[in-house]
Amino acid sequence: MRFGPVAAALSLALALQASIGIAGEYEVDPRAQALVAEGRAALEMGDTQTAIDAFEAALAVDPGHTAVYIELANTARVEGLQGKAIHYYREAQEREPENLAAITGEGEALVEKGALTAARENLNRLENLCGATCVQTVQLAAAIDRGPPVLTAEAVAVEDEVVQN
Repeated sequence: MRFGPVAAALSLALALQASIGIAGEYEVDPRAQALVAEGRAALEMGDTQTAIDAFEAALAVDPGHTAVYIELANTARVEGLQGKAIHYYREAQEREPENLAAITGEGEALVEKGALTAARENLNRLENLCGATCVQTVQLAAAIDRGPPVLTAEAVAVEDEVVQN
């Protein structure tokens, strides 16, 4: 009886150690990889809705696949939905806090929304992670220098006909 608690604690420690040894690097489901490839192809063809459908299906197949969140975010940016894109980039960063693509993409989406201060915070994170000369840092710095897109009156099409409701 005196050895019961000690034996229980020892067996718990051994079981925990064994489970740590079994855990390896994350392997992406091949079906999810195929769906991501399908989504990228659709996005290249300009079919954003088909791309979103493929990426969401890949997420359903493999919810731990971080690249799917980044692809969904990139597609949302193509559609002009920067808020949704920022959400997906942050989801990717929750899974991989040092994911350079997610940090860069979020920073660019923040610039597109006009949130330059928040984008500069992402730039500082990138500089701390990979230095001032890495591709992602230079890319985000260039986006910040360009600033948010400006909508001019010439860019807005005016309808010729007014319709009474």
